[in-house]
Amino acid sequence: MTEPSEETMTTPDEDSDTVDRELEDLLLFIRDSRGFDFTGYKRSSLTRRIRKRMHEIQITDYLDYRDLLESNAEEFGHLFNTILINVTSFFRDVEAWQYLQREVLPELIANSNDEIRIWSAGCSSGEETYSLAIAFAEALGVEECAKRVKLYGTDVDEEALREARAGAYPAKALAPLSRELRDRYFEPIGDRFVFRADLRRRVIFGRHDITRDAPISRLDLLVCRNTLMYFNAEAQSHILDRFRFALREGGFLFLGKAELLLSDGERFGVAGMRQRIFRRRAGEAKPPIQPSPTRLDVDLGLEVQGLVKKRQLSELALEAAPIGVLGLDTESKISIVNHQMRSQFGLTHHDIGRPLSELEISYRPVELRSLIDQATSERRTLRVAAAERKLGPDNTQYFDVHVQPLYGGDGVYVGVVVHFIDTTVPTRLSLEIKIKREELETAYEELQSTNEELETTNEELQSSIEELETTNEELQSTNEELEATNEELQSGNEELETMNEEMRIRTDELNETRTFVEGVLSSVAAAVVVLDAEFRVKSWNRGAEEMWGLRADEVQQQMFFTLDFGLPTGRLHDSVQRCLKTGRRVGPVEVPAVNRIGRSIVCAVTCSPLDGTRDGVVLLLEEISPTHGAK
Repeated sequence: MTEPSEETMTTPDEDSDTVDRELEDLLLFIRDSRGFDFTGYKRSSLTRRIRKRMHEIQITDYLDYRDLLESNAEEFGHLFNTILINVTSFFRDVEAWQYLQREVLPELIANSNDEIRIWSAGCSSGEETYSLAIAFAEALGVEECAKRVKLYGTDVDEEALREARAGAYPAKALAPLSRELRDRYFEPIGDRFVFRADLRRRVIFGRHDITRDAPISRLDLLVCRNTLMYFNAEAQSHILDRFRFALREGGFLFLGKAELLLSDGERFGVAGMRQRIFRRRAGEAKPPIQPSPTRLDVDLGLEVQGLVKKRQLSELALEAAPIGVLGLDTESKISIVNHQMRSQFGLTHHDIGRPLSELEISYRPVELRSLIDQATSERRTLRVAAAERKLGPDNTQYFDVHVQPLYGGDGVYVGVVVHFIDTTVPTRLSLEIKIKREELETAYEELQSTNEELETTNEELQSSIEELETTNEELQSTNEELEATNEELQSGNEELETMNEEMRIRTDELNETRTFVEGVLSSVAAAVVVLDAEFRVKSWNRGAEEMWGLRADEVQQQMFFTLDFGLPTGRLHDSVQRCLKTGRRVGPVEVPAVNRIGRSIVCAVTCSPLDGTRDGVVLLLEEISPTHGAK
């Protein structure tokens, strides 16, 4: 368990409550502004990761960090990379993968006569997804796998997904694979290994948030390893509902080694408890059996089943609606964007939570904000026919726009829904489309009513659901906390290994450069002396040693003009100063001197700037014939 900081240990309870509120406000801000919903994550792990990033940039207060996020869009990327720990490898936890290949895959293949669909949720940089492709290719053969198997890899981290789509890994990442598997499924290109193209075409990578986005359906196998442990119990239950819907009857769910489903016997049965492999149970989910159930308990369970089916139907019908549907909450922020809106107007899931006023759809093809104000003030649906949207000089779309305010059963305003109906069609089809449109609007109103009933019932059932929490879940939570800490430690170790390798390479390069420079200076027959800007000796080559009789280690870092070695250095002071000041070569200057054997000589001294800068000079000292005399 992480030790509390001094600030945490000394802050009064009321200050701690304030910090908790500031953290929750920060999470809501991230969700509303960028579409990343971390509110379902466990607070202990989440706080630790956010605090780690704040410590790196020397910020201690959540409010100050939120101000930074608002002013610096790049900081979101650094924060997400800190929170989303991408620790993965090929065939991670070998025993579990061996069980999957030995016991699960043969049964799954035998029971499937058509396409085999697999989803790797939280796939990070793709190693797990490609491991699945290799496992099925080994079981079916490469050609049969390329025909029958379809793999989906999803994650919320776009940077990790870019690595996954490339399918190129260094040799170190492929260490868990045998040489035979590596040669069969990867092609060496440069210093990386690329996954084989025929199987790569059967793998689709995309961004997906398992807490919010609609799940991939009709799956035979769903792999989500070491991801659920970061979420709290409520978010985990919500995710498992989606996973159950995504799997075919009898389909398999493969979790991480720290993740259990001890309280989900009604949704999943155990296929391999030690390996964390579970199977979707047949039929509809039923409430847990209680001692001496009353008739009310039975009726409540049946009602929950029906409402879950209605919610699924509502979500799927809304997504598949042939008209654009845009939902806004009471603050005019985007809350619903269906498929037609995304495809026709370029909206994305990231726009959910953004104010309408920030989007082009607020004023094109029609001024929505004034229509919404009018519809809510008059409490009626407004319709605008043939709103024109120019896509180009010869390309114009026309939409019928319906703005409908929504009210709850108690008459309280809850938001507004806007329909965009594309009427850019030939005239002979107008009547048919109008009929279909009216039928669709009627069906949609019914779905809206069902949604409202579902929300009301969900609120009534909330207290009952909370009573079903057990001590097993607390133990599971502790296990998951430890596993998350191990993941963070492993991630930190990998970062340190990378930094050490970079430092070693840089040190080798510096040593090689230094050896080269020293070799060059030693090879020069003339005396070469390098001074820094303060006239200290930085280099004293072999020619200088032979001319003046002083070793390099005797003069290193000594003031040149204080040395006594037979050369009147004071006569060079002005030349050195001028060279430093102008940055140009000065000399040669002829100076009478006495060499190491006591013989009088004339020394020609040339002063050159060091690399054209004023940070130092190079002195070239050569003995010349004393034909001109000393100057």
